[in-house]
Amino acid sequence: MIALLIIAIAAGAASALMFASIISGALISLLLFYLAPLPLTVTALGWGPLAAAIGGIAAAASLGAIFGLPYSIAFAIMVALPAWWLGHLALLGRPIEGSAAEHDGAEPAAPQLEWYPVGRILVWIAAFAIITTMGALLTLGTDADTITSALRRGLLRVFSATSAQSGEIERFVDVVVIVAPIAATIIAMVTLTINLWLAGKVTQTSGRLNRPWPELRSTELPPMTLVALLVAIGLSFVGGIVAMLAQIATTALIIAYALVGFAVLHTLTLALPSRGFWLVGTYTVVVIFGWPIVAMVALGLADAVFGLRQRFTRGRPPPLPAS
Repeated sequence: MIALLIIAIAAGAASALMFASIISGALISLLLFYLAPLPLTVTALGWGPLAAAIGGIAAAASLGAIFGLPYSIAFAIMVALPAWWLGHLALLGRPIEGSAAEHDGAEPAAPQLEWYPVGRILVWIAAFAIITTMGALLTLGTDADTITSALRRGLLRVFSATSAQSGEIERFVDVVVIVAPIAATIIAMVTLTINLWLAGKVTQTSGRLNRPWPELRSTELPPMTLVALLVAIGLSFVGGIVAMLAQIATTALIIAYALVGFAVLHTLTLALPSRGFWLVGTYTVVVIFGWPIVAMVALGLADAVFGLRQRFTRGRPPPLPAS
């Protein structure tokens, strides 16, 4: 128990330092800030959600004592809560009914476990991205006009020190105000996903991962996710704070379908002799240019509607058993 407490507090301290490093203003601090959930997520996957909860509470309390309550709340919502809950879900499994069998009078074998679906974890990541982005905006005001005005005033103060003309700055700020909530949602989705994947790889490499590595190319979102996306798109046009929330939700779900699109791509390229080239090329183009992710979104949506992976694998011979 003492070892668990030491690991939990050390992970919490690392996450808190990475989160607070943004105050320095250094460029490297931005990377550390985005990777702040990683130590707690590694702890959740390797030592259990309880250790991550202890570390998160200790870190949030320390940040609150040093920097004030707003920092403590921000850390708890943006870092500690997602790390704890996503780690808990990743380790959540239930026995498959009838999987334990008798072997020649010996004790029954341990039952096979059905692990929490990766697609549902993606939905939870989208939910956290929506909560953190909308929570940050609500600190500026409680209605759309107030939030937009506060964002605009803050950005004008930031860019007023540049040598650009006033009219150009105002036009640029107007564009940024529109794009900022969407960009914040995308960043939250991508960073939470990367942190969970990195934490899984770290714990798998160290032998601490208490579950088998999931087959990521079979990831699919729950069917009702598509309905939620359509509802969010519809509400995006009603105006006001509801439209702002709907636009953030739409962005988060679209990125979730883009991640599913990458899983579809991994499946559809299985038969290609140059599969590695196509996968590396696709990831490179998306990272460099950004906009080609639209193709991944389309691929994810097409799979949800038409079942592309089921059609592709139908009639193909089953994979050979592992030796």
